Amino acid sequence: MRLEAITWERLADAVADRVDRAGPGDGGDWLKVGVDGPPAAPGAEFAERIGEALRLRGRSVLVVGTGGFLRPASLRFEHGKRDPDAYYTDWFDTGALWREVFGPLEPGGGGRVLPDLWNPATDRATRSPAVPLAPGGVLVLHGPFLLGHWFPFDLKVHLSLSPGALARRTEQPWTLPAFARYEREVDPAGVADAVVRADDPRRPAWTGFREA
Repeated sequence: MRLEAITWERLADAVADRVDRAGPGDGGDWLKVGVDGPPAAPGAEFAERIGEALRLRGRSVLVVGTGGFLRPASLRFEHGKRDPDAYYTDWFDTGALWREVFGPLEPGGGGRVLPDLWNPATDRATRSPAVPLAPGGVLVLHGPFLLGHWFPFDLKVHLSLSPGALARRTEQPWTLPAFARYEREVDPAGVADAVVRADDPRRPAWTGFREA
């Protein structure tokens, strides 16, 4: 995998330029961008940068994190609080993401997206109101394990860390086997449209976009 040094600002502009040249793959009114990567990668910050770059181009944007779509603690911790397989398969409410985030953006949908559903600190529903995304707008969804669920992304960016960097920068080392499993089963670098290596968060490098 050949990598080219770049800045986060230029990366965000490159993604925004790509989005501006693209059309929704499902023929609907909204584009969907996925920023996939472990918590040790600056996915939330990068997603916000993309959102800002798109807004400067006059696009309506909604940035959503999967951290707001965790399942209740009783389901997440059914097999203990440090089970990597449960973290991989059971922590994130993919059904709610399909229903509350992607469903409203399907062709003919109303465009009203729920920005979050569950507060893990209180273990209660957030009760956030749905946010309207204007036709022609862009959803930017960020979080781990995004590329294994057939989410209808029009553009997929994977933030990658080497095994050593991932181990050093992961605050919950018991989750590391989950990311190893994700690599084996999904091969996110192989299915993403672009890969960003973020071993040093100050000096990213990327592959450029995969040719269609």
